[in-house]
Order: sequence, then C-alpha cells, then structure tokens
Amino acid sequence: MSEYTRRQVLKTAGAAAGTAVVAGSLTTPLTAGAAPVPVPGSDTNPLKLWYTQPATEWLQALAIGNGRLGAMVYGGTATEQLQLNEDSIWAGGPHQYDDPIGKDVLPEIRRLIAEEKYLDAQNLADEHFMGRPTEQMQYQPVGYLSLAFPGIDATAVTAYRRELDLTTAITSVSYEHAGVRYTREVFVSHPAQVLVMRLTASERGALTFDATYSTEQAATPAAYDKQTLALNGVSGDAEGLTGSVKFCALLRAFAEGGSTTVADGKLSVAGADQVTLLFSVGTSYRNYLDVSADQVARAVAPLAAIGRPAYGALRHQHVEDYQRLFGRLDLDLGTSDSIALPTDQRITAFRNGGDPQLAALYYQFGRYLLISCSRTPGQPANLQGIWSYKMLPEWQSKFTLNINAEMNYWPAGPANLAECWDPMFQMISELSESGARTAATMYDAPGWVAHHNTDGWRGTAPVDFAYYGVWPTGGAWLSLLFWERYEYTGDKEMLRKYYPVLRGSVEFFLDQLQTDAKTGWLVTSPSHSPEVKHHDYDNEGVSICAGPTMDTEILHDLFKVFGQATAVLGVDGGLAAAAADARSKLAPLQIGYLGQLQEWLIDWEEAALETSRHVSHLWAVFPSDQVTPRSTPELADAARKSLELRGPAVTAGWSLAWKLNLRARLLEPDNAYKHLTQLLAPGRTAPNMFDLHPPFQIDGNFGGVSGLTEMIMQSHSGEVALLPCLPTAFPTGSVQGLRARGGFDLEFSWSDGKLTKAKIRSLLGNRLRLRTGALVDVKSSIGPVAFARPEDGVVEFRTRRGVDYFIEVRP
Repeated sequence: MSEYTRRQVLKTAGAAAGTAVVAGSLTTPLTAGAAPVPVPGSDTNPLKLWYTQPATEWLQALAIGNGRLGAMVYGGTATEQLQLNEDSIWAGGPHQYDDPIGKDVLPEIRRLIAEEKYLDAQNLADEHFMGRPTEQMQYQPVGYLSLAFPGIDATAVTAYRRELDLTTAITSVSYEHAGVRYTREVFVSHPAQVLVMRLTASERGALTFDATYSTEQAATPAAYDKQTLALNGVSGDAEGLTGSVKFCALLRAFAEGGSTTVADGKLSVAGADQVTLLFSVGTSYRNYLDVSADQVARAVAPLAAIGRPAYGALRHQHVEDYQRLFGRLDLDLGTSDSIALPTDQRITAFRNGGDPQLAALYYQFGRYLLISCSRTPGQPANLQGIWSYKMLPEWQSKFTLNINAEMNYWPAGPANLAECWDPMFQMISELSESGARTAATMYDAPGWVAHHNTDGWRGTAPVDFAYYGVWPTGGAWLSLLFWERYEYTGDKEMLRKYYPVLRGSVEFFLDQLQTDAKTGWLVTSPSHSPEVKHHDYDNEGVSICAGPTMDTEILHDLFKVFGQATAVLGVDGGLAAAAADARSKLAPLQIGYLGQLQEWLIDWEEAALETSRHVSHLWAVFPSDQVTPRSTPELADAARKSLELRGPAVTAGWSLAWKLNLRARLLEPDNAYKHLTQLLAPGRTAPNMFDLHPPFQIDGNFGGVSGLTEMIMQSHSGEVALLPCLPTAFPTGSVQGLRARGGFDLEFSWSDGKLTKAKIRSLLGNRLRLRTGALVDVKSSIGPVAFARPEDGVVEFRTRRGVDYFIEVRP
C-alpha cells in the first residue's frame, strides 16, 4: 500500500485522485459474496457490532480507546493481533515553523492580490510565506502486539463470534476448538489508564501463548521483569527534524495456574486456567514544547497503582466510567430483522432500506468513538481519532483546521458529550501561544493566528503549498467552539478561562483586515476558499484571493460571539464595540450570476462550476445559522444552487457528512437521508464502521452523528425544533438525552412521522422557543405554564432551572 504525505497527495493528485489508491481491498466486507442470511440464535442487542470471522485487515478490526491509548483488535484464533497507539507519539520534535521573511513580503502579496495578479501573489507566497519546513509532522503508532496460540488450528475453529459492545466499550471474541470454549475480552480503561485483556477457557490449563511486539519504530523489546515485556523506542525523523518522543510500552501478565516467563523478546504463558494482561504506554511528551518526561516511569505508574488486578473490579470501574458518558443518550429509530445479520452485511444492505436500527447503531458508534479518542488526559481527535497503523499516514493524520478537526466535535454539544471538548480546548489554548509567534513573525500583528493544519508541535504557519495553506481563519473557527460550549452548558468559568484565547483571535483580525478598494468592505488578504480554485485570466490552479466568503462568515460569527462573551463576563466593552464596528463593514453574503451563494468577493462564475468535495462558502448554513430557509429564504435557495453546482456528493466521507448537515439545515429530508445512505455504504463506511474518505478519516463518523441529530432536532437561531427534517425512513422512534442550545435536556417520541410527546428539562432557566410543527400544550412538574403561540406550530415560555416541562400534542 502506498504511503504518502499530504504535500505529495496535493501535488500529484489534486487530493481526490490520490486518495483512491488506498481504498482497495481494505473496504471489502468480511462476508463479501455471501447471501445476507440471518444467524440463528444471534444476539439481538441493538448496540453491538458483531462478526462471524476474525479481521484480516485493519479496517475490519475493532477500535477501542480511552482518549490517550488506542488499539485495533483483530480477534484472531491461532494468532491474536492488536495494533497499538498512544496519542502523543509524533515524528520530529518541538519546532517553530514560522518564516521571519513572511512579514517582509506580506505587503507585496497583498498589493498583487489587489491588482488581481493572483498567480504572482501565490507564487510569492510559495517562496516566502510558508512554514519551514513546508510539511508538518506525522502522528505515529506504537506498533503491534501479537499473541500466538500454538495449540490452535484456525481451520478447526467453530462457533466463532467477535463483537464490540457499545454499552460497555468492550470488544470480545469467542470460539470453540477441540471441545474447548475460548473467550477473550479487551478494553482500554480510562480510570486505570491501561489496556486490559482477559483470556479464559472452559477447561483448566488450556491457555498457552507467546506474546511479542513488532514495530516499524526505532524500538527494541526487552524483559522489564519476570512477568513484564517492554518495548523501548523513539518516534521517527521527518522533514529533517529528529524524532524526539521516547516511549516505553509494558505488557504484564497475571496467570492463574500454569507458568509465565519473559525471555528472548517474548512473554510466554503455558498451561494457565485464566490470564489477565495489562498493557501500558508512557511517553516523554509533556507538551508541544517539552519532551523531557520519564517515559518508563509513566508506563510503570498505572501498573504499580493496579498491583495484582482483580479483573472484575477493573472491568466494573471501566464500564461505570464509560457509561457515565455514553449512557446519557438513547436513540430508537425503529426496529428491523436485519439486526440478526453481521454488521458488515448490514452496511452493504443499508442503501436498500429497512434497517433503521443500523442508523441508530451508527449514531451511537460515533458517540463511542468520540468518548474513546477525546478525553483528558490526551490530545484531541486527529484525522484518524487515535487509531493509525502507518508511520507516514495520509495527510500525516494531523489536525486539519479548514473543516475536519472542527467536524470531529460537531456531536459534542447535542450528543451530550461536552467533556470531550476538553482536549480540543487545551490544544486551542496552546495554539494561541504558538499562533501569537506566527502572528508577530509573519504578520507583524497582535493576537494569534492559525492556518489550515496543525500537529503535535502546534504548528500555526501556512503549510503544504500556498494554494492550500495560506488561509488565516483556522484559529478564528476554533475560537468559536468556546462560545458553542457555553451555549450548551452555560459554563461561565469555562468561558472565562478561555476568553483570552477568543480575545486574541479578535485582536489579530481587527489589526489585519484590509479595506477593499472597490467596495470599501473589510476583507481578509491573503486568503482563499479552502482547496477550491478560481481563475487568474488564463491561468489554472490559483486559489489565493482577498475576502473569500467563508472568511467573512467565520469573522461575522467571531465578532458577534465576542461581543456576547464580553457582555456575559463584563469585560472589554471598548474592544467589543470595535469588533461590532468591524462586523458591520464585512462583505455581505452575495448571490452570484448562476444563482449560487457566491464563494468569493468576485463572482467567478466559471469557478462556481468546479466540482469539489469542499463546500466552504456554505459555512453560513452549517455550522453557522446565518442562512436559514425561514430567515433568509433567498440565500437558502442560493445555497441549494451551490450544492447542485458543486457536483455529486460522493467524493469523500467527510464531505457527504457536511452535505448531510447542510441538507438537514435546509429542511430537505429526502436529500438528507440520501446522503446518509451514501455515507453508510461500503464505499464510505468500512466493515468496522470507520468512515472512509477513502482512506479512513474519522470526521465522517462524527459528521454523520451531527447530521442525524439535525434530522430529529435542531437548536439555533434562538429556538429548538423537534423533528425539523425527519425522513420517511424513520417514521417511528424516540430519543432521550439530546442537548439543545440554551441548556435543555430533551426526551421525545414520534409516530407516523409526527411528534407524540416530549419532556424538556431546563438546566439553566432560559426562555424556550419551541417549534414542534403541531398544536401542543405545555405543563410542568411544578404546575401550570403560561406560554405564547407566536406562530403556528411554535410555543414560547419562560423556564425555571431544574424543572421538567411536558409537551402534550393535541389530538
């Protein structure tokens, strides 16, 4: 399989063609060619992924994680394999990417753009306004842990089953061989910060295996003690930077019966009744500036804290901790007989309809993934969450800020997982430090800036090529997440903590916005509409410009929420006034010659006909709410036209997910569901339910969760809407535990596509404007409720904190 960097992909394939080389056999269902015949006596737990064969490829293996540690479990019989990750293992080391020449050439780049000499401006930016090196560092794996069972003949195995139970975050495998029933359970404990594997057999003394490491890292196995096998290594070199993240992996065995030895690079267990394996990883990575931690001490600490494990207690502690997050939300979209089929077969058949439970499973799997790859301690979810087996993964498995990293967190608020924002917020805070140096060095500006990518070393300078990298609004989009979380939780202390980061982004743009000579509007320059070209007269492949629509939309919201934040916190009234004044001078949203929402300051209609997976100029529709069918119907129609002009929506999993959310916001249930069926299909969903760009990118999973939420509930523009875009494929269902902006916990059900009842708990005591599409009455747990009907299908009333409100549909 080819390995390539983002720069190579973008240079040689325009991104889209380059991704095709990795699809291949990795997307093949385990049961390809087999008829979808239900398995007699199969488990009917609707929240299990399950299979009748071991995984033979990475995209068939099952993902587990605790936010920091991750593993892909293959579920083999004669040999078990776990591919392992720890989220702070990055190639290279602490590094500042900023080019000090940048601020010297910036005025000339701006002059060339103003004179519409776009190719000259882009070439100059390529030469002197890029990060050094132009490639950032890649996320890297620990390696593999393999268990070889010498007494097992894989061809003689019967009654095989492997599964991932989303209710417990435990993956298991069971099978029979020579009259013995073998079982394994594997999970990664967040409280204990270790991976745990429990091996059992139906006969005493039946467990014998050798455990070994393999890795492409510069690492060597060695005995740590009589029951512990170590792997000591260091991350790889890249782009002239020496790998500096030292790591130590420790595998410790606790066997009941039999014997355990560690020698010759392997851990061996012979004749045991039951075995518990604990796996721990420590690294030297403290933060993006410091790699001086003692990796061995960090690896040993959780093992020492556990001592001799009581498996039942470890398991209970893990499940209890996990369910505290996962158990907050329950979704029922209807039942089907397809639950009796293995998961890979259900994915293949989903487009045919009749399996609403798979959509609910997909939704909850996305929530499971966010819990598993974004918790403190740990890094935020990268392009692949925490799961990557390559030394040089596609696009370096970084944090791509022009859509993908933000999409990873679209479910955090509505899917009731606010704590999962914490690692992202920590990274944004660190980016504001690194980005302040970029702002000063390359723009001679106050505040901070981040462009379209960052890595473990918090690079904030433009990278790749000017065509892709000179986009200064990544940090602004990230800064909006603080206010988003406040809207869901009302957490004023969180807002106060991160307010300086929000303020710094505002300061940068107030200093750097340029006045367009032709219109007088304030615009960003240089910038581009992410990864979409326009035309410089006869020249192709030019993206650089001033004032792309996406930038205007992001800054419109940045200046707006900054004013709201200053009011909540009672600070910086003068700066808020300056931001409001700048907001009033931003370019308005425009409708272009072809009836589309205009993507640039200039109506380059030829460029509007370019097909692309990016729909950046529709940011105002989603995740923002500047354009809605009710408040701005003409602009909503223009957004629909843009989607039509952009071309078929099947070019990338994450793009499908974004378009799913856009169609839901545009109140198009049939089109939204069509995108869901395209997303949840073998070409875009792997057998293990990972999203495929292709290759695997986790953003599509999270975007899919968000899109399903937007079908059944929306909270924006000052109101909460129930069933705003419900497709006919989900005629009956219920949900409990959704969260809405304003601090509302929602429980409601529907039948024949219509709301039947709802209960809403007010967490913050805010006023509620509720759109139900039905004639309803309102009661509460403390007595009668005075409510208004400002329009058909809408009620509005004051709420009290902690009180339940009951929405009753009139017959």
